[in-house]
Amino acid sequence: MQTNPHWITTPITADLLRGALDLERTEHGLLPHRLPARARAQCADPQLAMAETQPSGVRLAFRTSATAVELDTLPTKRNYTGAPPRPDGVYELLVDGRPAGQGTVTGGNVMTIDMTAGTAEHRPGPPGTLRFTGLPDGVKNIEIWLPHNENTELVALRTDAPVEPAPDSGRRVWLHHGSSISHGSEAATPTTTWPALAAALGGVELINLGFSGSALLDPFTARTVRDTPADLISLKLGINVVNHDVMRLRAFGPAVHGFLDTIREGHPTTPLLVVSPLLCPIHEDTPGPCAPDFSNISKGEFKFRALGDPAERASGKLTLRVIRDELARIVAQRQAEDPHLHHLDGRDLYGEADSAELPLPDDLHPDAATHRRIGERFAERVFGAKGVFADGKP
Repeated sequence: MQTNPHWITTPITADLLRGALDLERTEHGLLPHRLPARARAQCADPQLAMAETQPSGVRLAFRTSATAVELDTLPTKRNYTGAPPRPDGVYELLVDGRPAGQGTVTGGNVMTIDMTAGTAEHRPGPPGTLRFTGLPDGVKNIEIWLPHNENTELVALRTDAPVEPAPDSGRRVWLHHGSSISHGSEAATPTTTWPALAAALGGVELINLGFSGSALLDPFTARTVRDTPADLISLKLGINVVNHDVMRLRAFGPAVHGFLDTIREGHPTTPLLVVSPLLCPIHEDTPGPCAPDFSNISKGEFKFRALGDPAERASGKLTLRVIRDELARIVAQRQAEDPHLHHLDGRDLYGEADSAELPLPDDLHPDAATHRRIGERFAERVFGAKGVFADGKP
């Protein structure tokens, strides 16, 4: 609701957004998507639909002399039957690249998910308002990072001074694709997912195509990466293939080759980094599938367990060790003809020593502190002076 007669309402358009690949007009406003419509039409999986509309890495970016900003949004919040309510998604304000505030939006739709029954109930709710006041005087660049784990429809943007799209930063664009860990999993805020942290430390503009539960070597994802302008590309592959138990070793290798071939159609010489899985003890030697353990969910404790049999590796079932070996082999094979293709063992980002110090709380996803460690490690090893994405490297 507009209470200040001096508010200026600015239509939210694509040139005010970064990190989104598509905008859908809804009954209430605009819904950012991280997959284009053609890709979405090729997969009816509700998990992917939820993941790609959660705007990890998506932010409003504009230039203004305003000292007050209001943003109306319609969030869709997720609750799980039998579990304590989840906290509201966090919005983060950056002024000239520096953190300047956080907020949440109450109200909105509520999706109640019963994981034991495999059902979901949707209850509609009203939009809410995010408000930042007391901003510094003078013209400045504003970014509002949307919650990385909460579906968010953008309804209205109001300021007390005119707004224009933020100028091109001139920084390189880094496109990253991965699983829920890249999406943000248990990160505390949208700018502290490990890719967002790495992007800030590396001085690049992030496009985050991390999709919770959905890094499955899908051809439509490869085509999306192929068709999206980017200066740097990284792919963190493997964990979802194991915990969904979607393919065997015979299919995995050709699928990786095909994924890389498709990307190279649009990015023939772009630096391309393949990252193998982080350490995940439950799947190092035990194949998938992976299933949630609900035994202590009423206490707020939620874990995952691997259901496969280690003996099944002999018949081609995949484990993380098998996948790491296969990814290293594939990259080495291709490098003779593709000198811009690189490989990073995910255990260099999170390995045995890290697991002992910072174990995965649910046995699958890193917590906020571990996201920070992974982001800092990635920035050092990949964007640092000796890294394959170092600024100035051909």
